[in-house]
Amino acid sequence: MAGDDSSAAVFVVDDDASIRDAVKSLLKSVGLHAEVFGSTEEFLNVTRPAVSSCLVLDIRLPGMSGLEFQEELAKAGRRIPIIFVTAHGDIPMTSRAIKAGAIEFLTKPFQKHELLAAIHQALDRDRAAREEEARISELRGRFESLTPREREVMALVVTGLRNKEMAAKLNLSEITVKVHRGRAMQKMEADSLADLVIMADRLKPSSRK
Repeated sequence: MAGDDSSAAVFVVDDDASIRDAVKSLLKSVGLHAEVFGSTEEFLNVTRPAVSSCLVLDIRLPGMSGLEFQEELAKAGRRIPIIFVTAHGDIPMTSRAIKAGAIEFLTKPFQKHELLAAIHQALDRDRAAREEEARISELRGRFESLTPREREVMALVVTGLRNKEMAAKLNLSEITVKVHRGRAMQKMEADSLADLVIMADRLKPSSRK
């Protein structure tokens, strides 16, 4: 389901002023806020607001191309859904953009409904990513509240070891292990072992792509 885009921001980077004005006017007509730029340098100088956002990016730009800029953003860890627009697209170019994570690749002159559909899809994706990041941040905060020993016990619990096995591995009494396990479960707000396993998996960097 699509979310509320009234507070979202759509960034448009195109060296054609007529395209910038047309897209900004279209977005304004449907209640979307747009910020337009004539170059990637101008876009980089703006602080991105902490709201759902996306980037409508021309392929052919002075200096760095849109595809090159997509790669630079990824390298810098600046995640933002991208919709490419171009008057000179081809299959290899489209394939490269989509494989690198672009939402859509539209050829000028594109249909208004195509651009709007792509923008709403991009904003939904960014909103979902932001919500997931917030959940992971909260989960990370709970994990950091654990003592070193509680973290050790949690790491062993999620591998499926029984209390007796963990006690032997950590050179602790079984009762002590039960205490640490209970505290870890409580601090992580896990209702079951399954919950704790899911939380541990979500805290792994490799599980968040």
